[in-house]
Amino acid sequence: MPDFRHKLEAFENRYPGREYKIEIVAPEFTSVCPKTGQPDFGTVTISYIPKAKCIELKSLKLYLQSFRNEGIFYENVTNVILDDLAAVLDPQWLKIEAAFSARGGITETVTVQHVAAV
Repeated sequence: MPDFRHKLEAFENRYPGREYKIEIVAPEFTSVCPKTGQPDFGTVTISYIPKAKCIELKSLKLYLQSFRNEGIFYENVTNVILDDLAAVLDPQWLKIEAAFSARGGITETVTVQHVAAV
């Protein structure tokens, strides 16, 4: 499993007492199918309600680009992204939706969520 978490940077949320949602769309996500070696293309949508930290966008871009040559299944990469962002941000709520382009006439969308412990 790739370990790119160290590439992610966060900054202080100046409004930690206010509940608001941040949505980030990365329409050019790429990885590699571990079975065929063919490229996978998709749109990754990250939605979260921050607590103390927000994600720094340039670091997120570089993090997502790190998967470009990684052989990883859709389900795995979506869960890795969730785990990494949850570890770095400790958000109230986090959802990752990865919608992959058609290959062989089939599309797949993987959605995972994290909810902070109360």
